[in-house]
Amino acid sequence: MNSTKLILVTGSAQGIGEEIVKQFLQNGYKVAAGFNNTQPKYENSKNRYNAYIDISSRESVQQAVEKMREYFKQEVDIIINNAAIAQEKPFLEITDDDWSRMLDINLQGAFRVTQELLPSMIESKWGRVINITSIGGQWGGFNQVHYAASKAALISFTQSIAKIYSKNGITSNAISIGLVATDMSQNELKTEAGQKKLEGIPMERLGSKEEIANIALFLASDDSSYITGQTINANGGMYFG
Repeated sequence: MNSTKLILVTGSAQGIGEEIVKQFLQNGYKVAAGFNNTQPKYENSKNRYNAYIDISSRESVQQAVEKMREYFKQEVDIIINNAAIAQEKPFLEITDDDWSRMLDINLQGAFRVTQELLPSMIESKWGRVINITSIGGQWGGFNQVHYAASKAALISFTQSIAKIYSKNGITSNAISIGLVATDMSQNELKTEAGQKKLEGIPMERLGSKEEIANIALFLASDDSSYITGQTINANGGMYFG
């Protein structure tokens, strides 16, 4: 239990992000639950603050950070960059706008949030950056080339932050997920490529949101203090790299 640490979770109104918020609150953390298009199901409380944040906008990120500081009277200690978009589209049909939008949210969003919050972590000599990425960023995409590219870049971003800031007591790690039971994954499972992936899982089941949240809890804790720059694979054995 940790009642002093404050965590920001982007994309927290549903799916994996919502479960991460739930698990961290249950374990005594203070949580800023970042949301954009979808309203959170739960109201603000003593240890929870629903923070509107558009990670495609530097101004929105800065405003959200300031409101979090005002609400909790402290700085963010742990970042979980979870907000992302996905799109099923054949490579030759991807437009410049599709590509730019994908990288703007999935990669540059994490860049903006992390850059705004790192200075206070450096000052306190403690921090955690946890980026939610995907198996697609490790083995490529079929009908999601732009999505896979954004997630591969997020893994490299994770490693770069670790190389630069681990000496400041800040760890940076990624959780690379395979097929997890969420609303977003249901769309992929309707495709031929998604069905082939499901058939190829050695564990013969989807992952759960709770399993991903538990990994995030570990990476946020002092128990993971000597782990940095790593990509933790949570994919049921789909990929061993």
